[in-house]
Amino acid sequence: MQKGLLCMRNRWLIALAAIGIHISIGSVYAWSVLTKPIMAEMGITLKETTWTFSLAILFLGLSAGFLGSFVEKLGPKKSGLLATLFFGTGMLGTAFAIEAGSLAMLYLFYGIIGGIGLGIGYITPVSTLVKYFPNHRGFATGLAIMGFGFAALVAGPVMQYLTGEFGLRNNFLILGAVYIVIMSMSALYLKPPVTSSVAEAAEHTHQGATANEAVKTWQFSALWWIFFVNITCGIGLLSVASPMAQEVVGMDAAAAASMVGIIGLLNGAGRIIWSTVSDYIGRGMTYIMFFLIEIAAFYHLANTVDAMIFQLLILLIISCYGGGFSCMPAYLSDLFGTRELSAIHGRILTAWGLAGIAGPSIIAVFRENTSGYDYTLYFFAGCFVINFLIALVLKTYGRRKRVHALVESH
Repeated sequence: MQKGLLCMRNRWLIALAAIGIHISIGSVYAWSVLTKPIMAEMGITLKETTWTFSLAILFLGLSAGFLGSFVEKLGPKKSGLLATLFFGTGMLGTAFAIEAGSLAMLYLFYGIIGGIGLGIGYITPVSTLVKYFPNHRGFATGLAIMGFGFAALVAGPVMQYLTGEFGLRNNFLILGAVYIVIMSMSALYLKPPVTSSVAEAAEHTHQGATANEAVKTWQFSALWWIFFVNITCGIGLLSVASPMAQEVVGMDAAAAASMVGIIGLLNGAGRIIWSTVSDYIGRGMTYIMFFLIEIAAFYHLANTVDAMIFQLLILLIISCYGGGFSCMPAYLSDLFGTRELSAIHGRILTAWGLAGIAGPSIIAVFRENTSGYDYTLYFFAGCFVINFLIALVLKTYGRRKRVHALVESH
């Protein structure tokens, strides 16, 4: 082994372990596959069922935000196992909630307990993975977070098959057991690189600000806001993609469903592609590109009646939506180092929890009051104009004085 590198695990296996955790918890994005079976089995409304998903995303953000520092101190192996405990309990508990026909238990196990597992599992591998790829941080975080985006492509069909063949309750029992095994094995392999004399680039990644120092900077506030807007608009669009395609451009239900499947593919692919691009053009320029694309795409989406153009615009938006997730940890490490990256990333993820409620709510309010989607899409385009201006300021002034002082002081 090269001198100066002690206990260095294979970085590609570390990446595989990170993907293992994310592709397990990312199954939450396939929730819509189970919506109708749960409604039929438990005799509850669409709104009551949808709140289960909203709670899961809310507690993902809250647990990532409030437990980030705890995860940093605990280390990736123990944190990964803790995420496994919560997420696995949530899945298995959901099976019993369905058997008991209890909506309260469904909210408790899938929404709250499972949601806490989502939050801990989401931030656990990122800081470790970045340290194994010090010169390609965007690519590293994209690898892990890509798994979260792609998860629905795998979980959706599997859930449909298991529910049809073995019943809704057994679907959660089987998947819960499988995810516990995958996440446990992945967590047990996670370990930060231990070095005695590392290269300059790697040395820099071990320096940085604490989470408490980072959140007091204007740069953190700016990143939180652009993250919140990007997710709010993206998740809002995701929540109505199928009905909007049918109502606006006349696609039939089968074609709209196919489009939703491709959306899942672009959501995952956008994460690895954009994060890799960001290693070459910089995170600041990447976010500027995101928002320019989304301004144009949302504006034109409100004015198109052509099915092909409609789909291309949605897929373009979703690729930027996914890329916004994967580039964020790398952007945070650029600004604040990786000394407490998991904790800082966790604080940023509170934006996701709130956006998971804000996005669909904004869509619903506009839909009820305007009898269409045009004004919603114009509103989203306007939001991205503000994001674009903030991204310009971040790129120009974001790495000045205070952040450099915080990083160098450690």
